[in-house]
Amino acid sequence: MGGEPLVLGTGLRDPASLQDTCLDDFAVVIERFATHPDVAAFYGSAARYRAAIRVYQTYVRELRTVLYHRGQSEVEPVRQTPPPAPKAPAKPALQGVIDRFLAERRLTLEAASVAHNAEHLRRFTSWLAERHPQIETFAAVTRDHVLAFAAELHRAVNPRTGQPLAAQTKLSIMASLAVFFRQIAGWGTPDVPVAPLLGPGDLPKRPQHVPRYIPDHELAPIMEAVRGLDCPYGRTALLVARWSGARRDEIRRLAFDCLDTYPDGTARLRIPAGKTYRERCVPLNAEAAAAIRALQAGRGVERGFRDRKTGVVTRYLFVRRGKHLADFSLFVVPLLTVCVQVGLLTAEEEATVTAHRFRHTVGKQLAERGAKLRTIMSILGHTSATMSMVYAYISDPEVLRDYQAVLGPGATIAGPFADRLRAGEVSATTVEWIKTNFFKTELELGHCLRLPQEGPCECDLYLTCAKFVTTPAYAPRLRRRRQCELTLIEDATTRGWTREVERHRGIVRRIEQLLAEMSEPVDGPDSDAERQERANGA
Repeated sequence: MGGEPLVLGTGLRDPASLQDTCLDDFAVVIERFATHPDVAAFYGSAARYRAAIRVYQTYVRELRTVLYHRGQSEVEPVRQTPPPAPKAPAKPALQGVIDRFLAERRLTLEAASVAHNAEHLRRFTSWLAERHPQIETFAAVTRDHVLAFAAELHRAVNPRTGQPLAAQTKLSIMASLAVFFRQIAGWGTPDVPVAPLLGPGDLPKRPQHVPRYIPDHELAPIMEAVRGLDCPYGRTALLVARWSGARRDEIRRLAFDCLDTYPDGTARLRIPAGKTYRERCVPLNAEAAAAIRALQAGRGVERGFRDRKTGVVTRYLFVRRGKHLADFSLFVVPLLTVCVQVGLLTAEEEATVTAHRFRHTVGKQLAERGAKLRTIMSILGHTSATMSMVYAYISDPEVLRDYQAVLGPGATIAGPFADRLRAGEVSATTVEWIKTNFFKTELELGHCLRLPQEGPCECDLYLTCAKFVTTPAYAPRLRRRRQCELTLIEDATTRGWTREVERHRGIVRRIEQLLAEMSEPVDGPDSDAERQERANGA
């Protein structure tokens, strides 16, 4: 090109002879050729060549990466992204406070998180400029202004999709504002509010979803298809996801030497610091460990990449031809191939299984098989027990047995609500609520199936609530409660408390009626569970 081609002009024939200076010269030639008189002869016009320049620049960048990992270049490859379009700054006093806040956030947060904060604050200041142009400093901003902005977020739409803003987007924006006002209020300067303008109760509620694990009847064919993938990188990444429960980014950033063994020979995987900024080691299935070792065996000596979280140059496991593989190559494409093979596609031909569902599957299986809560937290990298408890809720066999005892086919039940349940007179909406909240409705002697809008429950006190229902599983407790009431009757009789005697006798009659409806004896042995419960109490 222009008499100064990279290879022909230098006479280089051996790739090992390429150096940084060659690439620097070639990059200059690419730009210079745009003004050459012969450009139209090759590309039709200078404008068409301008469009092709980006392609050539990409080739140069990729070649630099290869040379760096071969040890022929000292220039560490850096991912280049086009600069964002310039945004109109806020008023000077407002922008000054924002700049100081963002500078402090950069000391502890990643660049992407700081960029999100900046975008959310820009959105708020743009709204201020439009609705309240008289405001010059944040000291003039009140809580009413922020709440009015929050109300408008509920009516806002995504300009790309035309749909209302997602709940997570609204939560992210308001959380950024809450942190912003809480932090600047501590500065004590005249240009900021004297107190935070938002509290935790002002943030939109985050929906709590049940983990979407992969059912067993789908998991088996999926794993067979995964084992048959041609790409060793995608196959290994999915096997690691299936058996470790690691997040996608954690798997992608696995170091080359991520695998060692416990003293008994079990494979141990070192998962890098990810979402929680904490490394952890977890046991790994032999199948996934073998896949990792196969990748390690086929790799030569190469340089590493600078990790975006730690800043340490790391030799990654998932690198091919000097390129650190992305989520698309490791998860999206392989899973689409797998789902096509086993027929798990949506109407839009999208895969219904994601890599994160393997993580939920590991958590659910650990809970079902009796793993301790601390173990689930350690494997999945959770920082709070609440995050791990969701797997215990959906996997608790006691909840399932209790639910089936009340709503299962042929269940033996008693209580005012029992007849309606047997006759199928309960609306679909009510049944759906019962299914979703059944484990929350347990009382000492049964369940209260009262809906939230029906007011507070009285089942535990009187046993006559219209929504009370019990099962034979509670018969030992009912008998114990009856004995307790009989003791209270004797005490009230001794003291001469006539009204109390009547009240306790009414409870005794009600308990005896419930036991009779279930064909349970009034006096009978306690269950093993009741005896254990009484022993623990003692």
